[in-house]
Amino acid sequence: MAQAGDAELRRKIVGTWTLVSVHYEDQATRQRTPIYGEHPKGIQIATAQGRWLALMTGEGRPIPKTDDERAQALKTMIAYTGRYRVEGGKIMTKVEAAWNEAWVGTEQVRVIGFEGDKLLLKSPPMPHPNIDGRVVCVIVEWKRE
Repeated sequence: MAQAGDAELRRKIVGTWTLVSVHYEDQATRQRTPIYGEHPKGIQIATAQGRWLALMTGEGRPIPKTDDERAQALKTMIAYTGRYRVEGGKIMTKVEAAWNEAWVGTEQVRVIGFEGDKLLLKSPPMPHPNIDGRVVCVIVEWKRE
């Protein structure tokens, strides 16, 4: 159920955001790893009409020239889009298209936080397809453009 603060969170989340960092927090060890390096690339767009698009890529990705390199390139990115809603201090995106076909049709949930002009999103613990299903929380920091 939507809370009074959800309308304010929805208003604040609208816009274009540049990726600052992506950390995986291992749920067994609590160790945080900057999984896409210290300088990943990415953009996130949230429209007032409820459209969500997120693209993140790892630092220093080479141009893939072989099938093995193309497969590795897929492991150094996350991309998905869909319709979103804000509820209970969380953003929920009903995924329509994604780099990982297993996400299509699912609802991706992230806890929302703000620090100045930065947006912080944290996933619930989940087995992640890019790291052999290890259970992690994905913690992503974005800066408003």
